[in-house]
Amino acid sequence: MTPSPSRRAFFKTTAATALGAATLGTPSVSRAQAPKSAANPDFTIRNGNIRQSIMGWCFKPMEAEVLAKHCKEIGLVAMEGISPDAYPAVKALGLDISLVGSHGFAEGPCDPRYYDKAVAKLKDSIELASSVGCGKVITFTGMRFEGMDEERAAQDCIRAWKEVLPLAEEKKVTLCFEHLNSRDNTHPMKGHPGYFGDDVDFCFDLVKQIGSPNFKLLFDIYHVSIMNGDVIRRIRANHELIGHYHTAGNPGRAELDDTQEINYPAIMREILATGYKSHVAQEFIPTWDDPILALRHAAEVCDV
Repeated sequence: MTPSPSRRAFFKTTAATALGAATLGTPSVSRAQAPKSAANPDFTIRNGNIRQSIMGWCFKPMEAEVLAKHCKEIGLVAMEGISPDAYPAVKALGLDISLVGSHGFAEGPCDPRYYDKAVAKLKDSIELASSVGCGKVITFTGMRFEGMDEERAAQDCIRAWKEVLPLAEEKKVTLCFEHLNSRDNTHPMKGHPGYFGDDVDFCFDLVKQIGSPNFKLLFDIYHVSIMNGDVIRRIRANHELIGHYHTAGNPGRAELDDTQEINYPAIMREILATGYKSHVAQEFIPTWDDPILALRHAAEVCDV
């Protein structure tokens, strides 16, 4: 596989990027307090044009069942990023499971050491998703490693995904391949230095090479904003290749408030304009004293 122009440019600037990552800061205490006056403590989703979900891991240590009750009251329609043990309680509240986990971002098929494990886990996750009425399973490239050949690593990812696609197609499940940023090194879940699939244009290229309606990109708006930018134009140009969306404020992966740079209402309107009908999951890490007020605020921002 010949790397795309953007991919080649990335290889040339890896060192500079790593240096820049060291300058990225964490949210200040004052940042967490400023927007509270703008948050409506009584807001519930009214329009519902965006089918909002939530990544449960961001709100730990709150239990999934407790978080699910808050989601239901606010008007979110689904959850993801929670233990399968919580699925029955979540579904009993009338919420969907919007995405099922798999092998994790660190041990993906780009690394021969994890290839078989990733394939096996993907198959198990496809079966689980089908059993709970979920149409999506997440997947990742994995991390770069010493002595890695970039072209072979990309082909190994494609080979692994094609190996599990017949099962996904049979079960009517879509594999959603997530692009992640490698710039932010301030927190283990705010950025992922060394992640192979960190150039969104390269990731779109991989999706095109798979060439299946059951393989799409998970377009994480936060990660794309950090690594590539030009979010709305990329959605407009590639929306047919996108199967899922995640949100978070940039910088800091915190609330969708007026201290971060992403214009979420405009992006949500663009997503709707493409005809997208599936879920958009809130995946920010709360910094406010009241994390449910932060979630309510984010739901309002995205309820266009």
